[in-house]
Amino acid sequence: MNKKRRLSQEEYVNGILSGDRLILSRAITLVESTNSDDMSMAEKVLAQLIPHSGNSIRIGITGVPGVGKSTFIEAFGTHVTNLGRKLAVLTIDPSSQLTKGSILGDKTRMEELSRNPNAFIRPSASGTTLGGVSNKTREVILLCEAAGFDTLFVETVGVGQSETLVKGMVDFFLLLMLSGAGDELQGIKKGIMEMADAVVINKADGDNIKPSKRAKAEYQNALHLFPAAESGWVPTVKLCSSLQNTGLEEIWEMIEKYLAQTRGNGFFEENRKRQQVNWMHEHITSLLKAQFYENAEIKTVIPGILKKVESGELPALNAANQLLSMFRRK
Repeated sequence: MNKKRRLSQEEYVNGILSGDRLILSRAITLVESTNSDDMSMAEKVLAQLIPHSGNSIRIGITGVPGVGKSTFIEAFGTHVTNLGRKLAVLTIDPSSQLTKGSILGDKTRMEELSRNPNAFIRPSASGTTLGGVSNKTREVILLCEAAGFDTLFVETVGVGQSETLVKGMVDFFLLLMLSGAGDELQGIKKGIMEMADAVVINKADGDNIKPSKRAKAEYQNALHLFPAAESGWVPTVKLCSSLQNTGLEEIWEMIEKYLAQTRGNGFFEENRKRQQVNWMHEHITSLLKAQFYENAEIKTVIPGILKKVESGELPALNAANQLLSMFRRK
């Protein structure tokens, strides 16, 4: 089989700006690559595309496993595209920390949405990033925006560690929950509730309508106990049924209200600026870490030092200082 021809910088840029999905997919693979040539090309492509990015609504969606995230995203995504918007769903699969593999099954669990001409679904393996957020998700956001997608959903795996990272790259953070609020409130981290701009109680249909209404009141009361958000927005609780397509319109209207309020008071723009700066600092950390572990001298000595740390012969702090001194001398 012939090896796929490498695209030029112009082909990537022109293809993305014209909305070519095949080239967009290849560009995403390019920015996710750890190959040095690919990384260099990705930097050049992104530099040219940045002026064409930033014109979307970025929505983070999280929730515990079993809450019906995939069904919700498919139903809500369909509603959004029916309004004439172009949607990109970036859904992050948890990579195995043992095999570094992942089950990229999002297109099968969102069959209807994957066939929607106004939607684009891109699963990404989380690699070694804690919590299941791909360390290149922000770059993928920029590529999708440059390709003309005006609405982005970033789904977390809902394991409790990735929410902070996703909150740091989206405009609106939506937490999906189920009824049975008393029990759920005990189990969910307070920090995640504090980050939410809205709590949506899913599966509010059939026999579950009454418990869902009770849960709504309990969540709303719980949210009022938290300090006021910097955005000035008061987090809201909504009910929906992804299966019956109820409550979706109200959720979208709530998001639009949030955007109008935060754009009006300046928070939206300030938040985006802050996210850009944090993104730079995170890149510095990851680039330094990559350079450190790729250093030839470090690679040579680290196995011996690890054995000393494991045996208790050398304290971890001393080992880290030794290795960093070595690295700085290069």
